[in-house]
This record gives sequence, C-alpha cells and structure tokens, in this order.
Amino acid sequence: MTIDVSDMGLAGAGARRIEWAAREMPVLASIRERFAKDRPLRDLRVGACLHVTAETANLMLVLRDGGAGVALCASNPLSTQDDVAAALVANEGIATFARKGEDRDSYYSHINAVLATKPQITMDDGADLVTELHTKRRELLPDVRGGTEETTTGVTRLRAMAAEGVLAYPIVAVNDALTKHLFDNRYGTGQSAVDGILRATNLLLAGKIAVVAGYGWVGRGIASRLRGMGSIVLVCEVAPLPALEAAMDGFEVTTMAAAAARGDLFVTATGNVNVIGCDAIGALKDGAILANAGHFNDEIDLRALGEQAADRRELRPFVEEYRLRDGRRVVVLGEGRLVNLAAAEGHPPAVMDMSFANQALSVEYLVARGRTLKREVYPVPRELDEDIARRKLAAMNMKIDSLTAEQAEYAKSWKAGT
Repeated sequence: MTIDVSDMGLAGAGARRIEWAAREMPVLASIRERFAKDRPLRDLRVGACLHVTAETANLMLVLRDGGAGVALCASNPLSTQDDVAAALVANEGIATFARKGEDRDSYYSHINAVLATKPQITMDDGADLVTELHTKRRELLPDVRGGTEETTTGVTRLRAMAAEGVLAYPIVAVNDALTKHLFDNRYGTGQSAVDGILRATNLLLAGKIAVVAGYGWVGRGIASRLRGMGSIVLVCEVAPLPALEAAMDGFEVTTMAAAAARGDLFVTATGNVNVIGCDAIGALKDGAILANAGHFNDEIDLRALGEQAADRRELRPFVEEYRLRDGRRVVVLGEGRLVNLAAAEGHPPAVMDMSFANQALSVEYLVARGRTLKREVYPVPRELDEDIARRKLAAMNMKIDSLTAEQAEYAKSWKAGT
C-alpha cells in the first residue's frame, strides 16, 4: 500500500490517542458495532479529505468495519496528528496521505492520491477534494455515487456549485444537521479555539479585550467561552440578525474599523476573506494577537500584513511576530490557519461523536439512495439527526419524556382553542 505519513515510529502513540478518543465516542461505537455485523458498505470505495485526528480515525474504522475501502488525506496542512496518521497505516491498514506542516504541493498531491483510488463516495471538509475532482479529475466523476461535507465553508462552496449546475453528484450537508452545527460548531470550536490560543500563547484572557469576527454558531461559541474566561468581548458582523442576537446576548457589536484599535486578541470566524484587512492592520495596537477559526487561511490578510512588516520571527511554536515599519508588533497564531487544529488538538471527541455519527449514517444513506437523488446538496434526514440525539442522551444517562396518546392527538389537532 502506497502511503505518505511523517513517521511510522509514532504508530504506538497514535494508537493510544485513538483509543482515548474512542472512550468519549459511544454513539459512533454503537454504529461501528452494527456496521461490523451488517456490512452495509461492502466493497464501497470511500475517499476522505478530513482533519487527520484521533476522532477522524475512529470514523475511518467505522467505515472500514462496515466493509468500505478507505483512503484518507488531510483537509488542512496543519491539522494532521502525525502519530494518528502512522497508526492508521501501521495498525489499521487504512491508506493515509497526510503530514502536519505539508506545503501546498504536498497537500494537493495527497488529495490526488486519494482520488487515484477512484472513490465512489467522497467525504470532505471544506470541499477541496470535490473541487479538485470537478476541475482536474473529471474522468472519475461517473463512478461517484454521492458525497458528504463536514463544514460551513464547504457547504457554501457546494451550494454555489449546485446553483451553477456544475455539481456532478448529490452531497449531504452534514454540517447542517442539528446534532452537528449546534454542538460541534458552537461547543466544539468554541472550546478548542480558546484551547489553541492558550496553548500557543499562555495568555491570560481575563481583562483582555477580545474581538470576535462573525456570530454564526462558531462565533457564538468562541465569544461565549472568551467571556467565560473573563475577556471583554466585542463582536463584528455584517448581517443584521446575528448582530442583533449578539447584542441581545450581551456583547458589544461594532465594526472592525472601530474594534481594530481596541482589541488585544482577534478571532475570525466568518468563512470570508480579508476580514482583518489592510486598514484594520494599520489601526492595530502594539502587541495585538490575531487568530483564525474559519476553515481557510484567508480571513487575516497576511499579504497586507507582510507588506507592512519590516521583519518577522517565530517566538514560540505557531506564534509568529510581525514587526511593522512603524515599530508596532502584530502576532499571528498558526499561520492564520485553524487555530484549534494548528496549535491544539481540535474538537473534543465527545462532540465529534455526533458529527461523525452523522457522517457514517449519511454514507449509509447515500449507498442506499444516492442513485435516486438529484445533483444537489441535501440535508441529513431528520430521522437520522433525531436518532443520533437519542443515542447521545442515552450514552449520557439522560432520559426524556414521551407524549401521551392524548398529547399526541392534541399536538396534531387544530380544533382545540381557548
């Protein structure tokens, strides 16, 4: 098996990391047990472009035990856990192409190595695999039955493809499942982004002015946790409804132009480009720290920052200081890439348990229904979403009520009134 990982000698440590994550992923474990018995993915080829973490490894094992042949590459150059990649190859026989810190050429060569396995189902986090397939490897499209997409940025790209009529097969937007974005995006990224910032900087957050750009589910989570650590949090938004929600949640809502000169710490979470652009960089105070929690490293205008810098140096791992020509210092974490994965371990496994349960069940759904679906972006079926929520509650030893026959009848009736 042709693979590309950093160090096979790390496989033992990776196996222990995968085992540790599995303890917090009971929903996925229950799906794995059923898949191993029923083999619903028998002889299926799955090509996955995901963050190569211990949590992802547990998803790959579910697919493999369900009968699929799996090939995996990274969806971000800094998100790979090298010990996990080694363990997947050495212990589990899963073709893995990922190295933490890989350059752009290696990143795309790894995507193409996965595509060379001629996947029938794609799994993506950011839609780079799907985009490469649709632009440079179109000869492989006839064999693809369907795909899944993990994150907001990827779903946005895929919906644009569907609107233009160029999407060649149906894709399930796993990100849009309630058991994904309400928990993964909010609680997972909220905690892990702050974790990455703290691991990189050892910064005391209490009393710092923190600016969060974007108040989607990721921004909500980050703002909440920064406030919980004692930060004074400002929120920047372009959409009036989430901006109003941020205000009602007790945050000061302002523009980036106004926030730039005030913030000690900035965290972007918008999925857009140049959120901290040239003008904002010109207004930053000395020592400002910039971090990104959006999928791509475009939210901080690093080109403009580099043009204003007299020199730059690495102060700590994943901490780079730009000394501007006017003497101000600006610090960038994790090269402007996902700070929770570049400088930390990504989401806790307990929250990825639900996200990856959605992935596994969506692949099973596509195997059964993919050829009957239009070339569009689909939601995770509601019954799968609710099944995952029930499984998670049961794993947490939580119980919920059921409607009585009278209540069920009342709920569907229009006749009852005052």
